[in-house]
Amino acid sequence: MNEHAQIEGLWHSHRRRLLDIGYRMLGSLVDAEDVASEAYARLVATDIDAIDDVAGWLITVTGRLCLDRLRSHESSRRAYIGPWLPEPILTIADTAACDPADRVTLDDSVRMALLVVLEQLSPAERTSFVLHDLFGVEFEEIARIVGRSAAACRQLASRARRRIQSNPEAPRATVDRAELEAVAQRFAHACRAGAIEPLLEVLDPNVIGDFDSGGTVPGAPLRALDGAKSVARVLLHSFSGPGFSFAVEDVNGDPGVIVRIHGAVAAVIAIGVHDNRIDVIHAIGNPGKLAHLQ
Repeated sequence: MNEHAQIEGLWHSHRRRLLDIGYRMLGSLVDAEDVASEAYARLVATDIDAIDDVAGWLITVTGRLCLDRLRSHESSRRAYIGPWLPEPILTIADTAACDPADRVTLDDSVRMALLVVLEQLSPAERTSFVLHDLFGVEFEEIARIVGRSAAACRQLASRARRRIQSNPEAPRATVDRAELEAVAQRFAHACRAGAIEPLLEVLDPNVIGDFDSGGTVPGAPLRALDGAKSVARVLLHSFSGPGFSFAVEDVNGDPGVIVRIHGAVAAVIAIGVHDNRIDVIHAIGNPGKLAHLQ
């Protein structure tokens, strides 16, 4: 096997894992693809025979690239208009037409609830937690990525774990999928009705929600919402009128609602459910975060 074919084979074998790491680290499918491609470019420019563990080498390079992006994003996220939410992933219906290496793995670690909480961690905390707890990377290797001792990285991961567990928006005990699906269908039906009463019936009175518009959607709220009436009013203001449709589809592995206007995706809504009502809503309407779904 020549060197080019060898590199192509390694890339095909490891690409999906790099995408998995990148998406969980950065909350962006576009950024995940960028760091995976950059890791591959660095592999091409390296003497493969001098690498003892190619998989470990690629994970380390990807981890460093993600950490660099997280640090550079800190200032841009502070300047972001309104809440910042991860880019959503929808289940691909025709999986036979898509190479598995080009898809992010859908499991509990890509649930919107966890990704939202991960956004609140420091870059070093997120790196230590994601690489160790989700991908089993040893703290000694994480230390080389983060630039701290293995003991310090262990403490970072432990602190991240505590922050996740204590966060009110953190993933809770898994709700039965049938219940999630049923509540999402009720929610979609209430949105179609275009009236506040049906929405109040499916929303928990103390529901919390945020709408990531990136400042591009006129009238969209620029802060988190609290309470069923405020959430319902925003939904009706933003997504009612001719041309709107509401469909239940998987959002990051759980039933959610896709809002379309004349067939184009206008928003993706992830929901959290408690006692058969929606108590958390994360709506992504920033066109830049929906471009890959059009």
